[in-house]
Amino acid sequence: MTLNKIHVPPVKIQGIKTKLVSWIAENIELSEHSRWVEPFLGSGVVGFNLAPKNALFADINPHAINLYNQLKNKILDSKIIKRFLISEGAILAEKGQEHYNFVRERFNSEKNPLDFLFLNRSCFNGMIRFNKNLNFNVPYGHKPERFAQAYITKIVNQVKYLEVAFSQNNWEFKCQSFENTLKEATNDDFIYCDPPYIGRHVDYYDSWDEKDELLLHEILIKSGAKFMLSTWDNNQYRKNEYLETVWKDCVKLNKEHFYHIGAKEVNRNPMIEALILNYQPKQKEIEPIQHISEQLSIFAQKS
Repeated sequence: MTLNKIHVPPVKIQGIKTKLVSWIAENIELSEHSRWVEPFLGSGVVGFNLAPKNALFADINPHAINLYNQLKNKILDSKIIKRFLISEGAILAEKGQEHYNFVRERFNSEKNPLDFLFLNRSCFNGMIRFNKNLNFNVPYGHKPERFAQAYITKIVNQVKYLEVAFSQNNWEFKCQSFENTLKEATNDDFIYCDPPYIGRHVDYYDSWDEKDELLLHEILIKSGAKFMLSTWDNNQYRKNEYLETVWKDCVKLNKEHFYHIGAKEVNRNPMIEALILNYQPKQKEIEPIQHISEQLSIFAQKS
């Protein structure tokens, strides 16, 4: 599959795959009639660019799922989001951290998806992190002028793309575990997994350990479906030993990727990414899925 443009979703997340979507697209085996199953949605950047007409997106983070479901069901739309960000952004410009902390407390109490989006785009480094009580605890990004007109327009255009995609596709969103999501997969589905990276610090919404990695491998192998898993291979300090043990029965592809998210500049280093597959990818290019091309054309006309 080839892509003319990568559309970035409105939700940011550490480890977002924006720069890897084209590489992933080159190596998937997907037809217009396949269903895309993604049990670790994250920001949604991979599936929102590559999924065919039928898809099941899931995540244990209820807030991203709630935001996308409200957009899908037209409870929220780009106009509502624009008004909210203009209003709250003006208060942030005046009060800075005081207002950020106020919105964070309000979100942890009320779980409003608009507050979630606001925090996600104004917190430190665009991180999503929750404490043991599952309260959002990322500190303020110290950019009181964060929601300038150009930045709000950028977010609104990201939402508009999803409005088109959601209206033209049968995309389902569920808040559930990866085990329950993969129970719904069939032999005809294509499964894409981007779980928390084993062996690295993870506090996105829950922990991830060796038991989870082993269980994910077992379920994927038994599913009978073609699958692709994103993970890390190595960096200048260490390597992912699970690739030589848990995933040794699969095909591995590599690509260097630079991560910008990190509390300190010294921690923002290149990493060798890995794609784990249960099939040998074809070496020839595949034409883009027609309905996705049509969506992009419609979106361009509306923008």
